Order: sequence, then structure tokens, then C-alpha cells
Amino acid sequence: MSEYVITGGRPLSGSVRISGNKNAALPCLAATLLSDEGITLKNVPMIQDVNVMVRLLGELGSEVHGLADGTYHIRSDVRFSGLTPSLVDSVRGSILFAGPLLARGVKVVIPPPGGDVIGLRRLDTHFIGLSALGVDCSVNDHGNLVLDPPGRLRAADIFLDEASVTASENCIMAASLADGISTIYNAACEPHVQNLCHMLVAMGCRIEGIGSNRLVVHGQESLGGCVHTLCFDYMECGSFIGLAACTRSPLLLTGVDVDQLRPLELGFRKLGIEFEKREGAVFVPQTQSRVMARSYTGVTDKLDDAPWPGFPADLLSIACVTATQMEGSILVHEKMFESRMFFIDYLIRMGADIILCDPHRAVIRGATTLRGRQVTSPDVRAGMALVVAALCAQGESVIENIEQIERGYEHLLDKLAYLGAEIRRNQ
Repeated sequence: MSEYVITGGRPLSGSVRISGNKNAALPCLAATLLSDEGITLKNVPMIQDVNVMVRLLGELGSEVHGLADGTYHIRSDVRFSGLTPSLVDSVRGSILFAGPLLARGVKVVIPPPGGDVIGLRRLDTHFIGLSALGVDCSVNDHGNLVLDPPGRLRAADIFLDEASVTASENCIMAASLADGISTIYNAACEPHVQNLCHMLVAMGCRIEGIGSNRLVVHGQESLGGCVHTLCFDYMECGSFIGLAACTRSPLLLTGVDVDQLRPLELGFRKLGIEFEKREGAVFVPQTQSRVMARSYTGVTDKLDDAPWPGFPADLLSIACVTATQMEGSILVHEKMFESRMFFIDYLIRMGADIILCDPHRAVIRGATTLRGRQVTSPDVRAGMALVVAALCAQGESVIENIEQIERGYEHLLDKLAYLGAEIRRNQ
């Protein structure tokens, strides 16, 4: 197991180019199965989750050629004889192969997907959407998912019981080759879902309502190839905004679409942090108010997550660390995953003044001095939050299980070192 050794308390400065969106890369890679023609994906982050998805594509008959600049050329010849369980278990995005395979009339038998251990991550919403399109969904005696299409899928009106990102993406991809016009209600509308829709449009599918929670997908007889560029990773952007705030560092973040940052802008403002939006970039100045907002009635405010365009759940871990370095108090409410907040025990060990009220809520009081400790990354986002905590802490920290972090952050060690961080990786 590898680890980061970080000496905190050093000032940082400089610029960082934000990578392609991890959560866009996984469905877009899966969507290449919808066509027999060649597809080129650009701005793909070089991270472990992408490597696993590429290996799984190879098992499904795709020829994948990756270049050092994050460009992948893919041509698929779909065949399915099973997927390596250990690979499926290592990345939750593996469930995204279901939609394209079912759209091509292929019966799918796979183990439940893995990924971050942040609480119950139900698959019912996938079953609701795919069943509406005619798929027979069940779980066999071995615990594997058995998804059996009726031949060509049939278009349907689909009402999802929650705005699940991966379930929405599976339904969109399945409906793209279904017979007729499908309407998906309560669809997720995050930027990476929009990016997938734009890719499918480039492949020849007509989709109405992109960016809303009501999508109309006109099923096609077949889809063609395309050249598609992934959107930027606003989760990585938010992580570096939190890093700049915690370390009092002026940082320029390039390669971003500032129109996607409004939910982050509102959330960080509650923490006493502002950033300047520029052409394709944001700048986090060194001088900030660093005072957490209070409600209009003068009481402690609340920062909570919500489906897009709410504050992203994946950035609440970063927000928790940031709050420890600001003046005042705030209630952080994680509504979606009942285990995500447990990493706060590590922050308390480092000196944070936090009351973990229950699995979903924490009251954070700042500003406190954090001190280096030995901690373990429980998941990709909490792991990055611990990196931020270590970089603003006094003394040396050791973060174990960093493979979890590197699943979602491209060249993280190099980027941090370039900014002036004292960090090394031990095998």
C-alpha cells in the first residue's frame, strides 16, 4: 500500500490546469460501445478508474489506443462473455456498460459494481429505468445482476425515483438505440451528464432538454463515430479552490468553464471564500474575508449538498476541511451518503473542532490549527480532503491508501509539487 508523506504549513503559489472530468470519462468510454465506427475522445484524465474502464472495454472486444495527451481512439466490436469481477468491483462506473450493451441487444450478467465505500449505493433506479425499456432485471443466486433485453429495446416514458447520475446515463444510452421516442423524467442534469448527451448527439442521436431534468431521447437505428472532448472536472477545480483557501495561497486554475461554477461559488461564499472568474480560468486570491456566513437572522448557517445545480456532494469533504480554517461556525449536512462523513474522525485527530452529530451532519467551528498525523484515505474525495488538511497542518502527515485518491485526480503529486508543496510518495 502506497502513502503520501506531506510536510504542511508551506505557502503555495502558481497555476494548475484542471483535468478532464472523471465522471464524464466513464460514461463516454462506455458509450463507445453504441457504435461500430471509430470514436475519438479527448481530454480524458489519466487516472486509475479510466485505466480499469479501458481494460473492461478490451474484454468487450473494443480496440483502444491511448495517447499521452489524454486522447483515446476506440473502435468497438461488441461481444460479451463476462467481465473480470475484480475489475468490476474496483470502479462503480462499470455499471455504465449495461446501458450500451442492452441497447445492442446483449444480455448482461455482471457482479454489482464497486467503487467508493461511502454508504448504501442502491441500483433500484437503474432497474426502474431499464425495466421500462423492456429489460428483464433480476439478481441470480450468486448475487450477479442479470439484465436480459427483449431484442431491440422499446421506447418508454421513464420516471426515475431519484436523480441518480449513473442510472440517468444508463437510461439515456439504452434509449439512444431503442425503438421510438423515450422521455426520462427526474433525470440527473450534472455537467458530465450533459457532456454524455452532447457526445450521443455528435454520434447521431437527437436529444431534447439537455441540461434539464426532463430528457427526450429519439431512438436511432444505429449511431456513428465522432470526435468528442470531455468537459473539465469541476470536482478537481473545487478541491484546488479549497486548497488555496486553507493554505492562504494565490492560485490560478485554468482550463475551466466558469459557467459551471455557480453552485461552487455560492457554497464557498458561505465559507468566507471568493474567487475571480476569468476567461477559461478562476483565480483564488490570497486575501479573503475568511469568515463563515451567518443566516439572515444571525444564526449559524448551513451548507448542504443536492443534485445539480445544488452544491456537489463530492465537494462536501473539501468544504469540511475548509471550514476548519475559517472563522465562525457552520452546519454541514450530507444528505446523500450515510458513510461519507466518517472521515471527520481523522480531522478531529488532527485538531479540528467538529461535532459529528450523526452520519449526515457535522457542526464545524473554526479557525483551528491542524497538526500532522497518520491517517488513511477512505475514498477518493475524503482522501483529497485529507491531503488539503495535511498541506495546511503543522508538521508531517502520512496518508495511507492513496490509491483511492489517485483513482480520481490526475498527476496530483506533480501538480502539488509544482505549486510548492513538500510531498513525496512512498511505495
